[in-house]
Amino acid sequence: MENSEMSLLSVIVPCWNEEEAIPFFYEEFSRVRKLFGERFPNISFELLFVDDGSSDQSLKKIKELKEKDSAVRYVTFSRNFGKDAALFAGLDNAKGDYVVCMDADLQDPPSLLPEMFEAVYSGGYDSAATRRVTRKGEPPVRSFFARLFYKLMNHISTTEIVDGARDYRIMTRQMVDAILSMKEYNRFTKGIYGWIGFKTKWIEFENVERVAGETKWSFWKLFRYAMEGIVDFSTVPLTLILWIGGVFSLLSGISLIACLVLYVREVLNSVPLILSAIAFSFGLQLFFLGIVAHYLANTYMEAKGRPLYIAKEIT
Repeated sequence: MENSEMSLLSVIVPCWNEEEAIPFFYEEFSRVRKLFGERFPNISFELLFVDDGSSDQSLKKIKELKEKDSAVRYVTFSRNFGKDAALFAGLDNAKGDYVVCMDADLQDPPSLLPEMFEAVYSGGYDSAATRRVTRKGEPPVRSFFARLFYKLMNHISTTEIVDGARDYRIMTRQMVDAILSMKEYNRFTKGIYGWIGFKTKWIEFENVERVAGETKWSFWKLFRYAMEGIVDFSTVPLTLILWIGGVFSLLSGISLIACLVLYVREVLNSVPLILSAIAFSFGLQLFFLGIVAHYLANTYMEAKGRPLYIAKEIT
């Protein structure tokens, strides 16, 4: 080992109604932690659960784990604030020299943790992140739109977002502090990882299905999350409005001149054409105003300065 001093590794586990998955996660994590200790004897753990306002028995399960394992800590929210807020709360309360974020449903295999830690501990990386190379078990429609989203984001944004990237990653304390310095309310964590930079090693694995329970990500929630990512890390939609508006104005001017000439020559009754043009123009304006409104809504929420989360209880 390069360093004989004791270091702390914080493991952040966001939970929202994961009462069925938590016991399986803890059992698998404990097995990996034992093997991890044999390979890295100078690393201690804290297991930080973030209960995102669960309505089931998730918090009860976490408290039961804390009673038998002193390494377990938890933060519980006053209501559901969303996964990005839960991740931020975990980073905000983690004490470790190294910090890893992973899901409780075992879709983020704990068995990858030693390899990930090796990359940041002695491999010269600031972060080791995971990405799925397959989407086995996912609905085909969801997989199609997910790939489409990543392609779109990497075309319209200067921030690289890797296709199939998970929130499962390990980071140095310096990188964690950089993330915590970004206090924005509307958070798209995958984009933040890419925006702050730092040297990252990517570890690929095949998709793993949930060990228990059901996914909390409906198609509509994923769509909203994708829209959040586009708005947070790209101004291309605003630029697009300018270009399309200019082209539309040009075409409308040409059409107006042509209609005027035909009307003068009594070839065309212009009323239906004008009414159609007005209706199309009105619809187009509403569409673009909707995009602008989304940006303004985010600006409005940022201006409020609301906290990202409210902790009801912290151990």
